[in-house]
Order: sequence, then structure tokens, then C-alpha cells
Amino acid sequence: MRAVAIDGPAGAGKSTIARRTALEFGFIYVDTGALYRTVAYAVSKNNIETNDVEKIEKLLSEIKIELKFINGEQRVFLNDVDVSDEIRSPEVSMKASEVSSITQVRQYLFSLQKDIAKNNDVIMDGRDIGTVVLPNADVKIYLTATSQDRAKRRYDQLLSQGMSVDFDNLVKEIEQRDYSDMNREISPLRKADDAILVDTTGNTLEESISLLTEIIRTNLK
Repeated sequence: MRAVAIDGPAGAGKSTIARRTALEFGFIYVDTGALYRTVAYAVSKNNIETNDVEKIEKLLSEIKIELKFINGEQRVFLNDVDVSDEIRSPEVSMKASEVSSITQVRQYLFSLQKDIAKNNDVIMDGRDIGTVVLPNADVKIYLTATSQDRAKRRYDQLLSQGMSVDFDNLVKEIEQRDYSDMNREISPLRKADDAILVDTTGNTLEESISLLTEIIRTNLK
């Protein structure tokens, strides 16, 4: 099986670009961030504070998270209910960053991610794919962009969904998430030593997809 690992900060376009690139190569796309969002969503729905590790660990034993690929698209199910859309709110994003620092949560999701890569050709994106989950990936990419550029993309996305958002708050949230992800004790966000750095600041989506496709094609064994 072949694997491409794409890491990078929130809002860098990893999910959208990885999804389209996976289609290009006929690989399965795995959005690991969606898994952490689903845990965060479950924590929120059960009115559990993100620092209450004992209650969260108990919750993990009571829920079932599955990735299903429907018409080539990844959908996330929590206890047999499709929550792929519900987990995309800014509030869930912030909670996802908080729960991802919990060792028990990472261990809970780690085996699921490894099993998918073991049985499929994958393009997997997240925060620690090239450093922890798939350290032997055939191709590693660290995808980034300025916080302003990432906030603008998120702003346009949320507006298109009919949501009311404040741009300056989005910038602050993204920068706060960056700090949390890069400074957590467990698997902090960082560029793997052998990862290719790709900065998409100012790029259109199509330009970024074309760039990553070429990088992967050139480096894939």
C-alpha cells in the first residue's frame, strides 16, 4: 500500500486539496481532523468540559466513530449517525484542538487511522500524520499559508453556508489554534524532517491542487 501524509495548520486547505488530489490518484482520502472533531462534537453534546479527562475517557468507551466512503467521499458517523456537516462549526473546531491534546483520545483514534492506511492506498491529512501516524509514508507534505490567508478562506466558506462570522475573530481563532496545536505536549504540530514544505498563500484552489498533484506524482514511488 502507498501513503501520502499531509500535515499543516488549521485552514491551510489540507482537506479540500487532499480530497481532490486523492481523486486524481485513485487513493482513499482520510481526513483525520474530522475524527477529532467528532470526538469534540460528542463531548459537547454530552455537556462535558474538554479538561475533564476522566469523563471523556468514559465517553470514548461508549461511542462508535466510523469513516465510510460514499460515492468516493468520506463521511463520518457517530453512533451510526452521519455528523459530517455538524462537526464543521468554529466552536467544534476549537474544542477539537483541545481534545486532541488528550492522550486517551489520540490513542483511541490512532489504531483506526493506521488500519485504514494498512489496507488502502491513502492520502491522509492532519497534524501529526508524517511525524507519528505514518512516519514511513511514501510522500510527506507540510501545507501552510499565512493566518490572514487561511482566515479569508474560512470566512468565505462560512458565508457561503449562510453563517454570520467576524473576520477578525476568525484570524484570532486560527492563531490561537496554531499556538495550541504547536505547543501541546502530545504530538505537537510540526514539519517532519523529510516533509516537503508547500506554502499556498495567494494561490487559488486549482493552483494548489495542481501544485500538490505534481509534487506527489514526482515523489511517489
